[in-house]
Amino acid sequence: MKKLISTFLLLFAVLTVKAQSVVSGKVTDQQGQPLAYVSVSAEGSEVHTVTNDDGQFTLKTTHKPRYVRLSHIGYKSRKIAIDEGTELPLHIRMVSNTVELREVLVNANNPMAILRAAMERVMQNYPHEPELVRCFYRETARRGSRFISVAEAVTEMYKSDYAYGPERDAVAIMKGRRLMSMKARDTLGVKVQGGPVLPLMVDVAKNPDYLMNEENLAHYKLRMEVPVRIADRPQFVISMEPQGRQLYPLMMGRVFIDQELLAFTRAELQLDMTDWRQASEYMLVRKPMGLRFRPKELTVTIVYETDEQGITRMSYVRNLMRFNCDWKRRLFASPFITVCEMVVTDRQQRGDKVKRPRGHSSFGLKERFYDRVEYFDDPDFWADYNIIEPTESLENAIDKLKKKVRKN
Repeated sequence: MKKLISTFLLLFAVLTVKAQSVVSGKVTDQQGQPLAYVSVSAEGSEVHTVTNDDGQFTLKTTHKPRYVRLSHIGYKSRKIAIDEGTELPLHIRMVSNTVELREVLVNANNPMAILRAAMERVMQNYPHEPELVRCFYRETARRGSRFISVAEAVTEMYKSDYAYGPERDAVAIMKGRRLMSMKARDTLGVKVQGGPVLPLMVDVAKNPDYLMNEENLAHYKLRMEVPVRIADRPQFVISMEPQGRQLYPLMMGRVFIDQELLAFTRAELQLDMTDWRQASEYMLVRKPMGLRFRPKELTVTIVYETDEQGITRMSYVRNLMRFNCDWKRRLFASPFITVCEMVVTDRQQRGDKVKRPRGHSSFGLKERFYDRVEYFDDPDFWADYNIIEPTESLENAIDKLKKKVRKN
């Protein structure tokens, strides 16, 4: 009986793989340069991903999609037909989009009023019920140009009704892996606290305390910038710059708001590094005795997408940190870069019956993701899960790290 069951399961697995449809491609601009972080989705499903730094993407769906949709800030949206004669991988060129000058005139002199109006419309523009979405998360650390650690996971993210803050939301790890350099000079382990939970905290629409509450806004100089289009929809662009001396560092940058819906659609933020000691306290959780830490950059990009019903949802988050570390009495400091990114790849469930993840799989804000997953060497590790395709440089780094681990 066991042999019969095993044969059936194996047959089922083979059939599942054959039934899966895979669409891959590369996205460039008009000059042929790769476009990173382009939103790519399969029409007729809720499967979604973004292009990597090389402009490459892969979409895995249960049924072959009729179309693939692409959108990116400042470019015209594309709708690519997928039929029997379509040659893969796709080669897609995006065309830049212009914004008519008349759009600059709409409320151009009152950025504060636009921000407040957008906050007042959160309940209308964002989900009115709990949702469970599947995500792919990756964090990498580099010393100079060389990768010293990579950790990845498929997660499930529970988002409560937007009437509530992020304290009701949760993230659970479904499957993950990690790799770290075994070189002695790389023994400084750079670990990001609460990485997979980051998207819950930086949701500017759901968590006004991160950026958009009245107390924070009082410390900013706001200015209207030239409008742009995202997914063919005109956007207000508001720049935010801290003014005066603060007791703690503030985020600054640009916020994008849909002109029709008044929904937050994108934020490009960076930490004010004017006082590097304040910035260090903001970025650094813990360091070894005798190590000197000097922050250089912290940037956060938050991307939302609006569906045909006018509901806007978070779809992608990217966090980058640059800093130097050196030990006392050492002449030169080592530059480090950490990147954390999350993309929503599928929407699983919605409604009042959706359950919040609990138990050992749930992930806490003060936990370190790298400590929650184990080393795993399997060429088909992700199977039919959708992920952010690794760049060529990252693929090479992963291969090198695997070889080092096997030798030890």
